[in-house]
Amino acid sequence: MPRIIKWIGIVLGGIIGLIVVAVVAVYVITEMRLNKSYTIEPEAITIPTDEAAIEHGKHLVTAIGKCGDCHGANLAGQVFIDAPPGKLFAAKLTAGKGGVGGTYSDTDWVRSIRHGVGPDGKPLLFMPAQEFYYFGDADLGDLIAYIKSVPPVDNEPVTSEVRPLGRVLFIAGQLELVPAELIDHAAPHPAAPELGVTVEYGKYLTTVGGCVGCHGPGLSGGQVPGTPPDDPDFPPATNLTPGGATDGWSEADFINAMRTGQWPNGKQIHLFMPWPAVGQMTDDELKATWAYLQSVPAKPDGNR
Repeated sequence: MPRIIKWIGIVLGGIIGLIVVAVVAVYVITEMRLNKSYTIEPEAITIPTDEAAIEHGKHLVTAIGKCGDCHGANLAGQVFIDAPPGKLFAAKLTAGKGGVGGTYSDTDWVRSIRHGVGPDGKPLLFMPAQEFYYFGDADLGDLIAYIKSVPPVDNEPVTSEVRPLGRVLFIAGQLELVPAELIDHAAPHPAAPELGVTVEYGKYLTTVGGCVGCHGPGLSGGQVPGTPPDDPDFPPATNLTPGGATDGWSEADFINAMRTGQWPNGKQIHLFMPWPAVGQMTDDELKATWAYLQSVPAKPDGNR
């Protein structure tokens, strides 16, 4: 019996040791990735100052980029995630106490939005730069122009915290905490397509609008990465490919759904899907988006 107890103790000690090593390894690896230093000198972007450009920038911030979902309606910063994976605070973008607006140069804005890297060279957590990277120069200039025009707000920032579950999901590739890792920062920046009711422009809007972040690269929906399963607050994304959730819809049905938050059959669209922002897109933008969605290959639900 003493020998059995001894072996049990050895086995348990070995298991505990492996767990400790795994925990330390997860922490060390994630810290290295979260604090990696990037040296990026982004392309020079002209930032306009005229009212038309600023108004267009407001549209891009509100309806396309949906920046307020994380940074708050007045861009004053807020905790936008506080869940088991972690607590994430989106920076206050305006000037004023606690904000970056009073210190960011035009280059800093471009580096942060297009590359997901702050002025200190550190990656910005959960900043969807892998999507915003594709903003055309003119659109990005207008977007920055609007952000710079927003009145100052005082708001003390909150320190973001990546918790153990978040670190595990990060290593497992289920949580894109550092979008800067997903960008080829040295590649020539692609030109934006011409504005119009075209498949190409619809793809552009779908990309910079972040649709793939929830609906997946193939737009076939499924459980959104990083969200808890079977949680009514975080429903699976719908399949937007032909034959999926919008099968049988017309262009008018799609536009009406985005404007009202209701499917043609009266079903309410969950607010996890930011339809109030999408519904502020122009008719031509929504038509282009619909044209693109109709052009992608059909896929089974959740085949991301």
